[in-house]
Amino acid sequence: MARFVSLITLTQHGEEEVIKTVDRANAFRAEAEKMGAKVEHVYWTLGNYDGVLIFDAPDDQTAATLMVNLGSKGKVRTQTLIAYDRDQIESILSRVP
Repeated sequence: MARFVSLITLTQHGEEEVIKTVDRANAFRAEAEKMGAKVEHVYWTLGNYDGVLIFDAPDDQTAATLMVNLGSKGKVRTQTLIAYDRDQIESILSRVP
């Protein structure tokens, strides 16, 4: 499985319904599980981003589907990054000539 980090920004609609943010996070977690992904952490943050999701997905397509579906609800915008652990980056770096 690949690990992803999504930076979350609330839209105006998301801000108007911020009281439901925990329910939406729970729904996202359930949706991810149905697709074979696993949400490791959900954080609500202050600053440039309103939240951070850390999740594992079986492949890039599953991660993209999750993020497109999340964004299509109109409550958040996402910026998603793939994350590599130490073993993965060492394997990548071992291939550098």
